[in-house]
Amino acid sequence: MILYPAIDLKDGKAVRLLRGDMQKATVFNDDPAAQAMEFVTAGCEWLHLVDLNGAFAGEPVNAAAVEAILAQTRTPAQLGGGIRDMATIEAWLSKGLARVILGTVAVENPALVREAARAFPGQVAVGIDARDGKVATKGWAETTDVDATDLARSFEDDGVCAIIYTDINRDGAMQGPNVEATAALARAVTIPVIASGGVSSLKDLEALRDCGATLNGAISGRALYDGALDLKQALAALKA
Repeated sequence: MILYPAIDLKDGKAVRLLRGDMQKATVFNDDPAAQAMEFVTAGCEWLHLVDLNGAFAGEPVNAAAVEAILAQTRTPAQLGGGIRDMATIEAWLSKGLARVILGTVAVENPALVREAARAFPGQVAVGIDARDGKVATKGWAETTDVDATDLARSFEDDGVCAIIYTDINRDGAMQGPNVEATAALARAVTIPVIASGGVSSLKDLEALRDCGATLNGAISGRALYDGALDLKQALAALKA
């Protein structure tokens, strides 16, 4: 199981939100590229990047910060937030991004997800962010009546390389992930699933690893910044 350190970008800085609330942002590093290098130096295999402003704007906003990260590290990175058309997908992948994450358009324009997955095999993931089992879009500002599992299943045969499943109520709250819901989603599809939201300790990672469903990875943010989770220790434990 791969551990993905998260760098959430707001106004050019690395921040963490509480349950997706842009008004409850804590700045952890003014230099996201330097933060990325800290994670890379610790041995991470992937980076998880989110353009928070872009998720609300519907287009890239923190592009300069993302490009600085890509310029400084050769570690594969995945990015979500504000990626809602083929031109933006192509632009990011041409700049060296390993994987784009499509969230809002997975609900609003699923045909684009399928087209992109065919055009860029292995480089298109779907971000499913759920509040009480229902998918939220537009930076989590809107909750739909779409069931998270149904949305995941709808892309089963379309070449999507991963599903990043976030339980919004757990995100940034340091209360542990929703292991049960994540495992249920992973069992419902053959697409690799990455858990997100609430991973705050080594015990949380082990619970996801041993949940009875095969998870491709887990994303952690605030716990790494706060020191509740030691990245080197966590990486070593997942390889044991």
